[in-house]
Amino acid sequence: MRSIFSILMFLSGTILWAQLPEIDWEELGKTQPWAVTELYKEVPVVNPGDANSAPSDAIVLFDGKDVSSWQKAQFGSPVNMEGFEAMIPLVDPDYEGEAAEWTVRNGELEVNPGTGSIATKQTFGDVQLHLEWLAPVLPEDKTGQAGGNSGVIFMGMYEVQVLNSYENPTYNNGQAASIYKQFIPLANASKAPENWQEYDIIFMAPKFSEAGNMVSPAKVTVLHNGVLVQNNVELLGPTCFIGTPYYIAHPEKLPLVLQDHSDKMRFRNIWVREL
Repeated sequence: MRSIFSILMFLSGTILWAQLPEIDWEELGKTQPWAVTELYKEVPVVNPGDANSAPSDAIVLFDGKDVSSWQKAQFGSPVNMEGFEAMIPLVDPDYEGEAAEWTVRNGELEVNPGTGSIATKQTFGDVQLHLEWLAPVLPEDKTGQAGGNSGVIFMGMYEVQVLNSYENPTYNNGQAASIYKQFIPLANASKAPENWQEYDIIFMAPKFSEAGNMVSPAKVTVLHNGVLVQNNVELLGPTCFIGTPYYIAHPEKLPLVLQDHSDKMRFRNIWVREL
């Protein structure tokens, strides 16, 4: 038997439905008022690719063959805002540096420790980035930030941390998929070392007025191995190791940087879509 509660709910729903105004579709068909809210605009067609290929409108930055899209970065990563204050006026979007010295082997790009961070020759602002990375197994005394470290640094200033965070504790705003020293990831989706991991990142560059004032902050969304771990967070400024960040006006587009942090981290399938 139906309960009295379920019968009352059914009857109340029937009463509410009966109170809705009737629609004369034949009469409405004469004027078609719904057409006012229908938009017809050509939408670009993009072939999404698959696990082994980038979308058709993507810029491939590393396809496993060479580092022709990369060069040595103009600058390293400043540790504090004083460093950024000194660096930013000298940043050259058209910088032509020495050839990148990282190693390409078996379709993978491996950090060559001590040769420095590498930067894209092309500059970017708002982008969708895909890259895959792998942390090697390191000696047991290599833990925390020394346990397999790199970083993907948008515009050379805004870092999403790359780190072995599988059973490797460290400060949480410095673990894998953190916005370095600013935002802890919503989850730790890390795989064990020697397993390929994926980042899919939406980066919206900060915008500045002609007077150099910040109009809108940088915003970042990160999926780590398919798990949402940063949800459109608003960055506080460049990601620095020491001190409180703040914004300094800079060019609208700057290179993407991969960090040499002295570990033989590996990367593959790197591409961006400009937004």
